[in-house]
Amino acid sequence: MFEFLRSTVVDTDDEGLRRITHERMKVFAKFTAEDCLTCKLLGPGFAKFADDEEYQGILFVRLASDENPVAKQLMNQRAAPFFVSYCQGRILECDTRETDADVRAQLNRLRAFMPHTA
Repeated sequence: MFEFLRSTVVDTDDEGLRRITHERMKVFAKFTAEDCLTCKLLGPGFAKFADDEEYQGILFVRLASDENPVAKQLMNQRAAPFFVSYCQGRILECDTRETDADVRAQLNRLRAFMPHTA
């Protein structure tokens, strides 16, 4: 089981993402491509958000589309980079983002989302 004391960026693959999204309440995933300039530009902001106390309840993960079959398939359908918000193993939001402000807005929606309790 994945246990993290604070948010940090975790590099994973498709299998790891499935496991993580079911073990953690809230997960924010960035799907990237090696040749994507916007992916590189948003990298520092993504890492900064991961270290921000405001988002400490969210686990940040990164997947390289070239190395992960499911991620690669998704990247063929969307422009890179795209971000996926998960809560309780379910996708809440999935979209391409082009600025740190867009990423922050999606993160704030995930942070504010009230999950269902058993």
